[in-house]
Amino acid sequence: MTAGTTLPPLTTTAEHELAALQREHGRPLFALLLRLCDGDRQRAEDLVQETFVRAWQHPEALRADDFDSVRPWLLTVGRRLAIDARRARQARPPEVGDAVLENVRVMADHAERAAAALDVREAVKTLTPEHRDVLVLVYFQGASVAEAATVLGIPPGTVKSRAYYALRALRRVLPGYAADLR
Repeated sequence: MTAGTTLPPLTTTAEHELAALQREHGRPLFALLLRLCDGDRQRAEDLVQETFVRAWQHPEALRADDFDSVRPWLLTVGRRLAIDARRARQARPPEVGDAVLENVRVMADHAERAAAALDVREAVKTLTPEHRDVLVLVYFQGASVAEAATVLGIPPGTVKSRAYYALRALRRVLPGYAADLR
């Protein structure tokens, strides 16, 4: 290049037109998208940008003589992009940050609970019928000592005694569950 030559302009006519479109229609488009994004400014800004990318990709739509302004086309494209983005977010599970997971209470796994229930069921089968009947009524069906005594036809003190010895026998059969049986 010689000293007298000038460099070509860094922007094209299309870029100038796009900048003019953004100056003229950017605020109303942003306002619409901000409402459609429930006030999420970042998402609305992203959708504005995507709308103008679509306008840049389809200059023929912006130059159509069918309408006086390109604003309806821009607002329609932006609205459709917002609807598509909302549907995409609803189709996948919500994102959870690490900070939220740190505060989540840890719960026992359902499989562990089912296995424990099977272990207890097998251990209860090893009890005498008298002890088993008291445990089933008091601990599994929620009957009071007096109700269990009435159903079984025995004194309440006997219900308490059988429940004590039944739990003690279960502690021996289920040593890993001893803390749960106190």
